[in-house]
Amino acid sequence: MSDKIKLTDERRKRIKILKKIIVFAIFSAVILPSVFCIILMVKLSETRRQMTDLEERLISQEELLLIMAQEAEAEAILEVVETSIFHTARLEESGRRRTTPVSEVSEQNIERRIYLTFDDGPSINTGRILDILKEYDVKATFFVVGKTDERSFDLYRRIVNEGHTLGMHSYSHRYQEIYQSVEAFSDDLSRLQELLYEVTGVWCRYYRFPGGSSNTVSRIDMQDLINYLREKDITYFDWNIGSGDAATGYVSAQRIINNCMTGLRDKTNGIILMHDTAEKSSTVSALPRIIEGILALENTALLPISDDTFAVQHITN
Repeated sequence: MSDKIKLTDERRKRIKILKKIIVFAIFSAVILPSVFCIILMVKLSETRRQMTDLEERLISQEELLLIMAQEAEAEAILEVVETSIFHTARLEESGRRRTTPVSEVSEQNIERRIYLTFDDGPSINTGRILDILKEYDVKATFFVVGKTDERSFDLYRRIVNEGHTLGMHSYSHRYQEIYQSVEAFSDDLSRLQELLYEVTGVWCRYYRFPGGSSNTVSRIDMQDLINYLREKDITYFDWNIGSGDAATGYVSAQRIINNCMTGLRDKTNGIILMHDTAEKSSTVSALPRIIEGILALENTALLPISDDTFAVQHITN
């Protein structure tokens, strides 16, 4: 009897051991691989994050190097310009400087035409801009918006009376309104065109789309608006040199100068985009150096937009 009891106990022990082995085998076959997979996924995620951080740092370094290279290039151009200005001043002292302004160089000698354009005015800075242009005896183009206060009326008139080109930049400058339909665009443009005619006697025929013709805000095909302008005998102008002053936040005068001087280097017809708003004081500060730099370039004319101006357009058709 006792022997049977012993055998039964041994069987129970073996069965328990066998159960433990089976449980361990199941755990090893199912649970452990899952745990390993989770660990590997965590490691992989961490590795990807580290790689992304590394790529971002590399991109930032490349962008920084590019900016540094562009600024160095602009500084080199400015150095040449300033040297030219210095020699011009020395010639003036000796009475041998040419008396004809660069903007009046004979047509046959002009190899480069540069146009200063100012969007969004008039503003509290418009008078300062006009004073600087008058000091250097150069003309520019103002793409204005609709304002009905007397100070703005005086500035519209002053732009025209001092020989600058008066262009249109929409009445309201509200993208969601003017780009809602051709009819909305037409109403806005007509309102501005008629206002400027009443104030200045000029029937404006030059236009700059808010955001440019390549803007991505318009709800309608920009080609429809371009066709509408053509029907009205209105020429639109974009730009091929950005001053950088459209950026949100503060942009230094030196950065604006660098952007302009670097941008015009390879242009035979360069239209510079700048802004005339209350917040753009650094644009006003940069303007004298930009003008001096352009005037110092050989066979270069600084001109207002006219019927003879090559129309830089982002959308050509």
